[in-house]
This record gives sequence, C-alpha cells and structure tokens, in this order.
Amino acid sequence: MGKHLLSLDIPDTTNSCILRIVDTSIYDPNVPIECPTLEITPPGFFQAYSYLSINPGFTVNLTQCDIELQVYNCDLVKNPYSDGVYIIRYSVSPNDRVYVEYNHLRITKALKRFDSILCCLQVKGCAPSSDLNSALREVQLLFTMLKAAKANVEFCHHPGKGMDIYNYVMTRLNKLACANGCDTCNCSDC
Repeated sequence: MGKHLLSLDIPDTTNSCILRIVDTSIYDPNVPIECPTLEITPPGFFQAYSYLSINPGFTVNLTQCDIELQVYNCDLVKNPYSDGVYIIRYSVSPNDRVYVEYNHLRITKALKRFDSILCCLQVKGCAPSSDLNSALREVQLLFTMLKAAKANVEFCHHPGKGMDIYNYVMTRLNKLACANGCDTCNCSDC
C-alpha cells in the first residue's frame, strides 16, 4: 500500500504579522487525503492552535486571527508573531499516524534588526573605513550565529541551545546599534 510523504517549508519572512507555511508534500494518488490539519504551538504555549482550512499543496500566510491566537479586533489590527521556537505539525487522516512535525525558529525581529543596522552604517560603494569594516565583520559574525541558532533548533533538535544563541545575537545587535548611533538602538539594553 502506498503512503503520503508529508513535508512543509516554513520560510523566513520580514512580515511580522504573517506566518507563511508551504506544503511541499508528495501525495500518493492512490491514497485518499482526508482531514488535513495544521497545528501551530507558539513559543511559551503548551496548546496547539489548529488551522483546518487547507487543501493539499497549500500555501498559507497565517495571521494570529487565522489560528485564533488573536480573537479581538481582527478586522482592525493584526498582532505580530513573536520570534522564538514554534512547533508546527501537519497531518492527514489517520492524523495520529500520518504527520510531520517541525521546530521552527522564527527570526523576523532579528532580520529586521540586521537590515536596520546595515542602513544605519551607511555602507558606500568603496572600501570601508577601519571602524566600518569592524562593524561589518561583527554583523557578518552575528548573522552566521543567527543561522547557527536556526540550525540548532530546526536540524539538531536543540531548541534551548538555539534560543540561547538567538538571545545572544539580539543582545549584541542592540549593542552594535548603540555603538554606531543607530536610531533603532535601545541603549538601556547596552
């Protein structure tokens, strides 16, 4: 008997109000696809929020209203998702046996912080000064560390270690912003 090979892609985005999920599954045409269910457990939560309005091959841009994490003023305001480890589970019937589950490290706030700092540094189309060169090296190091945080969460299955790295990167980004006079700095964190 054939079977479905379930798979999801959860790309990084800089839209803080959207969680994008793409179904990259391979479905066996001889096996029915029933009761597709997408469950999302946000950081710090123990309860999964379900999204049932999906069909095989879906691409969804979920707001907190879509998964009922936000229940008020959905027509006026979309609350942002926080960065952190999300548990995302996709299943089809029988849902307790045909599923795939991922730890996803959302890094939207960090990506926006990197962009903000790079704008602030005013990089030009020529060799940078030694101070700018030093700041750019630190940005590159921190970006690599952010990738290490994602790898620890999503591939090595060490979410705590990944979050420790993420938190360190965010602290260093704040200090870098402060040291370079960026308007996005929160110098009380420095």
